[in-house]
Amino acid sequence: MRIEEIDRNFVSQPVNGLDLVFLEAGLVPDGLSGLAFYRQERRYCRLPQAALPVQNAGVQELAWHTAGAQVRFRTTSPVIAVQVELRNVASMNHMPSSGQSGFDLYLGTGNGKRYAKTLIPPVGQKEHAGVLLQAGTTPGEIREATINFPLYNGVNTVRIGLLPGAEMLPPTPFAVAKPILFYGSSITQGGCASRPGNAYCQMVARRFDAECLNFGFSGSARGELAMAEVLAGLDPAVFVLDYDHNAPTVEHLQQTHAVFFRYLRERKPALPVVLVSRPDVDLNPADGDRRKAVIRRTYEDAVTAGDRHVYFVDGLLLFGAADRDACTVDGCHPNDLGFYRMAQAIAPAVEKALADSGQLRRNDAPERR
Repeated sequence: MRIEEIDRNFVSQPVNGLDLVFLEAGLVPDGLSGLAFYRQERRYCRLPQAALPVQNAGVQELAWHTAGAQVRFRTTSPVIAVQVELRNVASMNHMPSSGQSGFDLYLGTGNGKRYAKTLIPPVGQKEHAGVLLQAGTTPGEIREATINFPLYNGVNTVRIGLLPGAEMLPPTPFAVAKPILFYGSSITQGGCASRPGNAYCQMVARRFDAECLNFGFSGSARGELAMAEVLAGLDPAVFVLDYDHNAPTVEHLQQTHAVFFRYLRERKPALPVVLVSRPDVDLNPADGDRRKAVIRRTYEDAVTAGDRHVYFVDGLLLFGAADRDACTVDGCHPNDLGFYRMAQAIAPAVEKALADSGQLRRNDAPERR
């Protein structure tokens, strides 16, 4: 269908000298993913409105950040543009605005998607429109596009722009029927990737061609049962539990980690859960070891109790062995190299979880790149 047929209230606007028609991202046929509650509430928010008041103050604000959200579609248009009104201006001093508030475009299907371009909002502006793709095509050629939303900003409106009369079709279904869910800290949310597609959660989900549900909450993922209750109501293929960083002390981690896991397990007996410890342990190895021991204890107790759906990833492995100090921007938050190495280390556990649960045949697993 054409945008003009999907919504009669489409917006027509010139961008970069091109006359384009724009459609709200939420109206793209089967296109919006990464926002588990959008269909019910029609809001660009990662949590349901009824659950917000019982979350901590940080989560209440950060839930409006669109980490993990994306819009996918097939189109005959050789031009693809985005028109956006952000909730806030880009203002972080250690993360580029291309990651905090930008959108990036991938072309292709399955795990063969390839990066094309980033839309970076001008400094100090919340409203912006720009072209992500302008390329010659064979008449009628269909491209599949994936546009990732900002990691550390929210959006009031997002519109996708195509040439008038171009077809907009539903995307190819994900290869993995259920999403991969990540719960954790600022690192999980994507700080400080240079663009949305380079956050480790997106890398892992893209590798398996699965929807990414990113519940990373910077400084605010503390393993509260109020959050566990919301997440236990979802039906992911795999749950990656990665909030070590936001436990303020080892004692807090001891008091919450096993409790959070057991809450999930009681409600989801067969849900594959991957437990991850923090990666940036170099400046305080002793503290890292104590925290890892807490998480490993959760894992070992579960296995001893007969749990065959739990997996453990040692955070010491996440940044690799060589040039570990090149993996962060500030000794804590990963840069693109750090996120790439994290994805490479966590993906095998996710792959095993998917295969063990019958959601991914081993001979269908993507080759590691």
